[in-house]
Amino acid sequence: MAARTSLKLNISRRVARLRRTVQIDTQQIRAKTLKDLNELFDLAMALAKGEVKTQTEDGKTVRVTLKQRQMWARVAAYVAQIMNSVASGFDEKQRQRAQE
Repeated sequence: MAARTSLKLNISRRVARLRRTVQIDTQQIRAKTLKDLNELFDLAMALAKGEVKTQTEDGKTVRVTLKQRQMWARVAAYVAQIMNSVASGFDEKQRQRAQE
C-alpha cells in the first residue's frame, strides 16, 4: 500500500508542477501578445489621426485618404477590444496566482 500512496503523491506533484509551468507559459504568451497588439494599436492610431500622411502601395507612395483614416480608426478600435479581452484574462490569471 505504501508504494501506491507514494505513486499517487508523485503523480499529484508532477501534475501540480506541470500546471504551474503551463500557467507561466500562458502568461508569457499573453504579455507578448499584449505588447504586439499595443504596437499595432499605436500604428493604427497614428494613421487614423493623420500623423502618417503617406503609405506605400504597389511600390508607390500615396497619400492616406480620409476613408482610409476612418478604416484605420476602426482597426484601432478592434485592436483595443482584443487588448482588453487579453488583458482581462491576464489579470484574472494574476489574481488566481496571488490567491494560491
